[in-house]
Amino acid sequence: MTIDRALHRPVPPGNTIGILGGGQLGRMLALAAARLGLKTHIYSDEADAPAFQVATTHTHAAYDDGASLCDFAAVCDAITFEFENVPSATIALLGREKPANPNARALEVAQERYAEKTFIAGLGMKTAAFARADDLEEARVALELIGAPAILKSRRLGYDGKGQARVGTLDDLPGAIASLKGAPAILERFVDFAFEASVIAARGGDGSFAAYDPSENLHARHILRRSTVPARLSEVQIREAQGIARTIAELLGYVGVLCVELFVTKDGALLVNEIAPRVHNSGHWTLEACATSQFEQHIRAIAGWPLADPLRHSNAIMENIIGEEARDWLARASCGGALHLYGKSEIRAGRKMGHVTQLSLKSGRHPDG
Repeated sequence: MTIDRALHRPVPPGNTIGILGGGQLGRMLALAAARLGLKTHIYSDEADAPAFQVATTHTHAAYDDGASLCDFAAVCDAITFEFENVPSATIALLGREKPANPNARALEVAQERYAEKTFIAGLGMKTAAFARADDLEEARVALELIGAPAILKSRRLGYDGKGQARVGTLDDLPGAIASLKGAPAILERFVDFAFEASVIAARGGDGSFAAYDPSENLHARHILRRSTVPARLSEVQIREAQGIARTIAELLGYVGVLCVELFVTKDGALLVNEIAPRVHNSGHWTLEACATSQFEQHIRAIAGWPLADPLRHSNAIMENIIGEEARDWLARASCGGALHLYGKSEIRAGRKMGHVTQLSLKSGRHPDG
């Protein structure tokens, strides 16, 4: 019988939170759980997962290993995940054993870009124009429908710009389709936005809701470079962004922290780009700038605890440490900001190795303004 995720009893201190995924997000979730007196069990298919270093215990096994998953569920009191490429069937399986949040439905929607955009548009929210483009002929029809320039994206997997190709004319389509190596695709109209923003929010099993101030995000080579809070958004836009997150969470029966990534157009409209059903890179600033971070908030939500106040007490600029930049860790340790290094054993180009957050006195102004 499936567990009623919304009504499970709060997980008391001393009990165990299971986390699927052993990257930096799992690592920071484990540290947040420890602060609350909770143990953690990390399950990852990577033998040297960074989160193993800080968890109470861990399992190294595949995400479709039924026997290992059942053993994992048996020793956990509530289960969550740190990245959206965990199979939704895995969450459904675990949810039959223990409360597993966010739920499999939310994961299914966020994992498939066409389903995600269709869901968002069905709520009456604005997105870039989009259409299916699974083969060359379908992509031609899609481009004629939505116009160029456009971005061809794989419908599943892909992050930090992977699985994407820009399309300027019909002549670009064959190469773009070939670059995805037969993966089902979606074509999205290119948005000439003013800037990108995101809102981090949480929903509890009792329907309670808490949203952080939106951040303004700068990407370089498709990787998040910097998040700044406060963003250049009006109070009306802030309320709209938080309302978008709330509607999405409620319609998905969501429990936990989610991120909604937005394009802010030059005329001030908010377009939903993606939903991330997890804690998010653009919310790392909450570790220092809020009394309760996104990581603690997520643990609270999935463990059945009351949500905490997401109030921000400082302005913040969070900057990622990427690839070879991690070799300069000593200089970064002297910069006066809050340094977080993720314990990754191998430096690779484009890999997020850590981040630094600088705080300043809270005001209504954008910190760079």
